[in-house]
Amino acid sequence: MNLQVRQEGEFKYIDEGEGEVLLLLHGLFGALSNWQGVVNYFSKDYRVVIPLMPIYEMALHKAGVPGLVSFVEDFVNFKKLADLTLLGNSLGGHVGLVFTLNNPDKVKRLVLTGSSGLFEDSMGGSFPKRGNYGYVKERVEYTFYEAQTATKELVDEVFNITNSNSKCLRIISIAKSAQRHNLAKDVTNIQVPTLLIWGLNDTITPPLVAHEFNRLIRNSELFFIDKCGHAPMMEHPEKFNSILEKFLVKTKAAAKAT
Repeated sequence: MNLQVRQEGEFKYIDEGEGEVLLLLHGLFGALSNWQGVVNYFSKDYRVVIPLMPIYEMALHKAGVPGLVSFVEDFVNFKKLADLTLLGNSLGGHVGLVFTLNNPDKVKRLVLTGSSGLFEDSMGGSFPKRGNYGYVKERVEYTFYEAQTATKELVDEVFNITNSNSKCLRIISIAKSAQRHNLAKDVTNIQVPTLLIWGLNDTITPPLVAHEFNRLIRNSELFFIDKCGHAPMMEHPEKFNSILEKFLVKTKAAAKAT
């Protein structure tokens, strides 16, 4: 399935399938295509929606976690979305956590994979090596367990982003904002069923981060995928989708039973 990007007003997004809404949030260097495997698999039974977050275009003074949460809130209200299953990778998980804390009535399940919010070895704060393709390639490969997952297309995309002064300023601002907004004291307030899917070889948000989320979020369960880095839905889409599907079925059955 080729993902069709729609546009309404200021919003660009993917909207595939019908049914319960799965709202997917990408990371700092993420893209809509990061979720291709999830869209392909789940759009037959769910409505899969992915807003393209304005990471590289937003006003510099808004370039941070609160600004991105505000954007997602505006998007959800604009599209009149409710009863969300919210999935977030990396920075998208961080934004999803804050959105859930701010809007508990709109989220019924939360799924985090490689989420920031407690700790991350962020690539964004260290980017002055602009114009160095080898460095960018190395840092993109560092995201994954298998270096070949970092395709030339993906490396080229990140290289072009980092060669833009305005985009770099926003990346650094957002990365620093994510590091400042530690949620350790807040995530204990999350009540919804929460699924944590983590790469066992994640070097950006290591396994200890997943264990800490699992400890702090009362109604959470944790699954690790071996030989997997920071983006399980890209490196092991079949395993990721299988874990996610079982969680969706189980929590749906539990909700009906209450």
